[in-house]
Amino acid sequence: MSEECNHDCGSCSAKCAEKDTYANKNGNVKKVIGVVSGKGGVGKSLVTSLLAVAAEKCGYKTGVLDADITGPSIPKIFGLDGPAMSNPEGILPSETKTGIRVMSINLLLDNQTDPVIWRGPMIAGTVQQFWTDVIWGDLDIMFIDMPPGTGDVPLTVFQSIPVDGIVVVTSPQELVSMIVAKAVNMANAMNVPVVGVVENMSYFLCLDNGKSYKVFGESHIDQVADEYGLQVLAKIPLNPNLSEACDRGCIEDYENDLMADALKVIDKMPARNTPKAKK
Repeated sequence: MSEECNHDCGSCSAKCAEKDTYANKNGNVKKVIGVVSGKGGVGKSLVTSLLAVAAEKCGYKTGVLDADITGPSIPKIFGLDGPAMSNPEGILPSETKTGIRVMSINLLLDNQTDPVIWRGPMIAGTVQQFWTDVIWGDLDIMFIDMPPGTGDVPLTVFQSIPVDGIVVVTSPQELVSMIVAKAVNMANAMNVPVVGVVENMSYFLCLDNGKSYKVFGESHIDQVADEYGLQVLAKIPLNPNLSEACDRGCIEDYENDLMADALKVIDKMPARNTPKAKK
């Protein structure tokens, strides 16, 4: 415990043992990886899904917490429909066909197209409940699909969930430096390690001739990563087959090794035994 502890874990960024008691009542999650970006529309949900699928195929018990309450994409990508079930102990996560455990607000709505018109505190509270009240069980890795920016929800995640590291997602445009800087600076402020950077939409892969085209111009990700001392974990192409797999909810059928390097880095991170919270 910090010497200046005020005993309010919900407003603290310190990683002390007491904070780990914010674990779920009925589970033990060994590693928690947040997938973040300084802006929207760069493909966080895609990267989260690819990471989860890759981890599950490697034999890890894997979960995905969809923290993007107002723009959830995870259920669609995995072909999941609600409603999520519950028992007296809490909410049961939905499971994909390969066994990935998922919780998203879209699994609790009557209709997937219903808008979530909530203010920030209610959204942040829901995300915290996804961690504490969902019966995740024993997981080797949980990936958290974060909303864009550095507002209420990312702050709630960093303050109330023991995040072990973040993966920063960006795109090839010139503003990549700003995107990475915002995410890295927030991670540093919250004492959360940065696992590395993933560049999405890195190039267009033409299925007709097999050639790649730099739709958004030259990539700047290597220079930016060097500037912040980060590792480039993957460069994901614009691939019609990948887009179709997401649209059809068949991401688990898409054969790829895009996240191989990212998983190697995550695998080397020490796992912790998060104690179960008292009921």
